[in-house]
Amino acid sequence: MSPDVPLLNDYKQDFFLKRFPQTILGGPRLKLGYRAPPYIYVNQIILFLLPWAWGGTATLLYQLGILKDHSTAALSGGLMLFTALVIQFTSLYARSKSVTVQRIRTTDILAEEDEYEFTSCANAETVKFLIPGKKYIANILFHSVLAGLVCGLGTLYMLPDRITSLYGNLVGTAPLFVFGWMTLCIGEYSLIVNTATETATFQTQDTYEITPLMRPLYILFFISVDLADRCMVNIPALKQTNQILHVLFIFLPFLWAGGILPPPDALFLWAMEQVLEFGLGGSSMSNHLRLLVMFVISAGTAVTSYFIPSTTGVVLFMAGVGFLLSLNLTDMAFAFKRSMARHKVRVKPKTLEKQFMQKECLFYIIVLILALLETSLLHHFAGFSQISRSSSQVIFGYILMTLLIIVWILREIQSVYIFGIFRNPFYPKDVQAVTVFLRKQKRLLKIGVARRILLTLVSPFAMIAFLSLDSSLQGLHSVSVSIGFTRAFRMVWQNTENALLEIVVVSVVHLISSADLWWNRSLDTGIRLLLVGIIRDRLTQFISKLQFAVTLLLTSWTEKKQRRKGTTTLWALNIVFSPLVLALIVLSALLSSPLLPLFTLPVFLVGFPRPIQSWPGAVGATACVCADTVYYYQMIPRLTAALHAAMAAGSLGLLSPGSHYLGRFQDRLIWIMILEHGYTYCCINIKGLELQETSCHTAEAHRVDEVFESAFEQEEYTKICSFNEHFGNILTPCTVLPVKLYSDARNVLSGIIDSHENLIEFKGDLVKVLVWILIQYCSKRPTMQEDVHETENKGKEPLTILPALNTSPHPQSLEDLDSVRSETFDDWSEDSIFDDTPTIEKEKEEKDQLKDFPCTNLPIPGSVVESQQVDDHCTGTDPEHSCYKAIKLGYPAVDKGKQGDMAYIPLMEFSCSQSHLISLPKEWRSTCMPNSKVKEMSSLFPEDWYQFVLRQLECFHSTEKASNVLEEITKDKTLRDFYIHTIMTCYFSLLGIDNMTPSPGLILSVYSGVLPWSVTLDWLTEKPELFQLALKAFRYTLKLMIDKASLGPIEDFKELINCLEKYESDWYIGLVSDEKWNEAVLQEKPYLFSLGYDPSMGVYTGRVLTLQELLIYVGKLNAEAVRGQWANLSWELLYATNDDEERYSIQAHPLLLRNLTIQAADPPLGYPIYSSKPLHIHLY
Repeated sequence: MSPDVPLLNDYKQDFFLKRFPQTILGGPRLKLGYRAPPYIYVNQIILFLLPWAWGGTATLLYQLGILKDHSTAALSGGLMLFTALVIQFTSLYARSKSVTVQRIRTTDILAEEDEYEFTSCANAETVKFLIPGKKYIANILFHSVLAGLVCGLGTLYMLPDRITSLYGNLVGTAPLFVFGWMTLCIGEYSLIVNTATETATFQTQDTYEITPLMRPLYILFFISVDLADRCMVNIPALKQTNQILHVLFIFLPFLWAGGILPPPDALFLWAMEQVLEFGLGGSSMSNHLRLLVMFVISAGTAVTSYFIPSTTGVVLFMAGVGFLLSLNLTDMAFAFKRSMARHKVRVKPKTLEKQFMQKECLFYIIVLILALLETSLLHHFAGFSQISRSSSQVIFGYILMTLLIIVWILREIQSVYIFGIFRNPFYPKDVQAVTVFLRKQKRLLKIGVARRILLTLVSPFAMIAFLSLDSSLQGLHSVSVSIGFTRAFRMVWQNTENALLEIVVVSVVHLISSADLWWNRSLDTGIRLLLVGIIRDRLTQFISKLQFAVTLLLTSWTEKKQRRKGTTTLWALNIVFSPLVLALIVLSALLSSPLLPLFTLPVFLVGFPRPIQSWPGAVGATACVCADTVYYYQMIPRLTAALHAAMAAGSLGLLSPGSHYLGRFQDRLIWIMILEHGYTYCCINIKGLELQETSCHTAEAHRVDEVFESAFEQEEYTKICSFNEHFGNILTPCTVLPVKLYSDARNVLSGIIDSHENLIEFKGDLVKVLVWILIQYCSKRPTMQEDVHETENKGKEPLTILPALNTSPHPQSLEDLDSVRSETFDDWSEDSIFDDTPTIEKEKEEKDQLKDFPCTNLPIPGSVVESQQVDDHCTGTDPEHSCYKAIKLGYPAVDKGKQGDMAYIPLMEFSCSQSHLISLPKEWRSTCMPNSKVKEMSSLFPEDWYQFVLRQLECFHSTEKASNVLEEITKDKTLRDFYIHTIMTCYFSLLGIDNMTPSPGLILSVYSGVLPWSVTLDWLTEKPELFQLALKAFRYTLKLMIDKASLGPIEDFKELINCLEKYESDWYIGLVSDEKWNEAVLQEKPYLFSLGYDPSMGVYTGRVLTLQELLIYVGKLNAEAVRGQWANLSWELLYATNDDEERYSIQAHPLLLRNLTIQAADPPLGYPIYSSKPLHIHLY
């Protein structure tokens, strides 16, 4: 597609041009896109200026000396409160009326959506248009009170005397007063009249009406600083801040419109994350509830440490609580709860799970005891001598420097690239074969174990020693000491690698700098570590954002498909305003907010700060589930296990919350995000992207393949000291994960399924497979297994009356059939013709009549008696066996005069007493086959195969003389005739009554469960279990035909049975759309096969899924590039409503992976087909 597709279509452009002025002004709709009465605009202007009118009146009274400042604020606030209540209740009254707004009939699409007919300046329709109102009564009251508070305090904030006293001159008072009141009016209008749609939108739906609070809350923040300055005099820093904020106050409308300031919900979550991570030493959490709970506990820990009087007690408290809070306490609590629940119901937990829990708890207890012991001893030792304390801390500083270098080297050699640029010479070059790669990777895994020991045990204890020896902990502790060291002692466990780097930086600066330096003189070690941690994080973000911006700018010109008509202009503007662009990147990094590329063009804005997850919903709560989702469900447990090994070894680099990884295997793309990180655990979210690739998806997936192939597969790229040719891509290859999953192979079956010889063999094989399937089914039925033991114990030989195919007193020729049909009306009675009750419904009454008949009398040929029970007294047989049934002939029911061609079969006995144990169910014993097909049945039936299958049965192997019993059963002619009848009826139902060579189209149709019409079709479809068995036999036969054509013919019966047994145990052969297909995938059947047809190519295809251990390529994504594109997606869809499927910002970008990144966003903006709940991975 051309890169010059419109950023916004014509309709969206008009919509945006109407919405953006409304956003700037806080809600007034002064640009409607159609002609409206003048009073619509006049009313909005009056409502907009009302706060200024009340505030201006009160200000005038203050300036005249009539009112004091607090009375001025009270008057202005009271008037505004009254006005807000009047406005809201007026809107409530207007909405209660039943009159609806009438749409103006017009052909313009935009007008059809927005135009209204206004009849007067104050009618209900006009009021509802001007003042939409609130959804909840509570919000009416709360927002009105807040409006009065903002207006009252805002009047106090904007008093001319106050502004003059801040700056000492009258020059700036007038503009600050005028534009300041404009800001107040914008905030008040958005709160009580009509809320503007904010560019900084976090939630997709404002359920609780939080958006109207956004602007008043920021106004109150500015006012609170001024109130603090009023109350606390002679604080220069506070006064300077107040002066700056007064100037910044008049620019608030532009900050709101630019989307820099976050909405209240996003601000609250972002602030908690920042304070928890950088102020309290924690980590971002996997959900909002965990974040809130952890924030409260961590803040309580810092406060508690301040009030502990003993220095030793403070150190022990910080070290112990810091260790406990860094653990995955929630997961441990759930495991304990499950264990207690099992104990209550007396269910024993799995041995391995129980042992693991016990070892884990024991390990944590031992580490905690050792940490507390080390802390107390070193802190006590440090109290004796200042010199020994300083020298000991310096020694531990050198030890930590050595540990940092070793840990960094061991981590880098685990990945395929060092720094993402140079190829690692220690990484295996040949990664195409799983076994070869695993053998070569063992050396790296051993190094990874050593690295994990250094990180888990050695480094934390060395850092605790360094902190315990610090002089700041020896005297009376202050607020800074409580905050700084609470964070430091927790960071040791929560994020060991970052803590190690921070302590080494502080130690190095202390060694190379003068003791009189402000850094060393005024700040204690805890605050230094806190500042270094913030600098480290912001510097990392700045580098990632700068790389993202440079990549986007360069590719807008170097990539031909990304080059638009205005690209040259954008380049010139970015060069001319490069200091401004750099300042925006710095500001974005300082705020830890995404760098937003507008429409993913090199036009950069600062997005509003938001949580590290970027989305407001619960992780894994939604996904666009489709048929391919099941493959990700199967993959996730094994992928999680592989990630455990890779993360523990350091193959994925530094694990920090907010990191993104991309996995690739065949047509599958896996998106991995780190949500939370702590001591020996990591919490992740895994998303699966769509398998049905669009053109954009395919283009980016192809580039992903190129990036991974250049790193892992092509020999010329695996030389020592080779470079990463795709360094500019946001994807950097990390490692390869061996995972047991399904490989997908699709083959064209031309020359196999359309071969005449193969189709002829197919017919013969179908009968054989039907024989094997039905005999296996009957021999393994639970009722049959019970009968085996019952028969052995009783030692009886029951008489069984079964059909024989060779005897029939009915006419067997067409001439005889015609003679019978000539007498049709003689067989009909008046009742049978006109009675509403069908003949088959009278069976119960006829059954009762036949109970008194002598047992030697058989049913009259052609009668409608079905499954009549012969009297037990006459036969002398066991009543437990339901074998003494008369067979209804001619199913499905037809006229009695038309049953002449249906074979009559007299009741016969089994010659073997055990034959009834493998006989088919009673409901399959009816017949619908014409008599002309009876002899053909016998000729097609494979007698030798039938006997061979019976001799292979294992259901009698527990009895004595099993071989003799099986031999007798094979000679039972009655059982054989019964199987012939049922199997051949199924055969004709599948292939048709004509017994012609099937066509490929018929094969596909029957394979899909659509059988050709025949007289036997209803007979088979009315027996669901038999139908499924017949369909399974047909599918097995097709797979057998393909295997014979590909691998060679079957040599003997034994090989054929082995092949069928393999199909039964290791294969699922069916349709991809079947529910059982998904079940087979989740049960991890080794192989799955499906037949299909490609209409575009006109060929039949076979799809084979094979479960095997294969390699998944994993690479790390530039997290800031992902956050920036997600921020633009949120702005573009939630504010600009640009949901065009062909919009520019969703087109393929081979370096930024723009289409894949948008897919990976949370629904409804993104569309991953799978998203996991937070997964906790143990890192040891």
